[in-house]
Amino acid sequence: MIYYYDSALTETTQKMELQLKELLRTYNNMQSEIIILCIGSDRSTGDSLGPVTGYLLENLHIKNVYGSLRVPVHAANLSSALELIHKRHFNPFIIAIDASLGIPEHVGYITLGTGPLIPGLGVQKKLPEVGDLHITGIVNTSGNGNDRLLQTTHLSIVIQIADVLANVCSNAINACSYMPQSPDQSCPQLLTS
Repeated sequence: MIYYYDSALTETTQKMELQLKELLRTYNNMQSEIIILCIGSDRSTGDSLGPVTGYLLENLHIKNVYGSLRVPVHAANLSSALELIHKRHFNPFIIAIDASLGIPEHVGYITLGTGPLIPGLGVQKKLPEVGDLHITGIVNTSGNGNDRLLQTTHLSIVIQIADVLANVCSNAINACSYMPQSPDQSCPQLLTS
């Protein structure tokens, strides 16, 4: 199941937060530790949605955030990040966040869905599927030269979506009694090349 939200609408944060809480109640029935995996590169505007969202979540003192502007999780280190997550957390429940491309009418929309996402699909990269739940922000249109489209994405769209995602995730997680807020924001050391 996939839900669509327009990040430009003021009611989106509340509606998406309610849906995320419901999905967490339904799919995280073992009450596993929630991990937020923000995927993307800080070197490409369109692909920076994950790291910007991770940065905002860290500033909100949400624990178990992997991938930020300081230590991004991207194509070159995704596998090692997943290994680290599974080493540090027993049976983690992963919410994967990544940028995506779509049709012109959906630019600025957010998708929330069950099951894993396939990072890098829009730019023909073969990467492991990741996530028990997934969230994507549609930052630009899909077409010929998707790598170039990610480079020319408007930063305002990325920030608009990241603001919504940070608020939704922090509010939903803080509402879950099995994932308390923590001031300890230790970031994993990953390869950042």
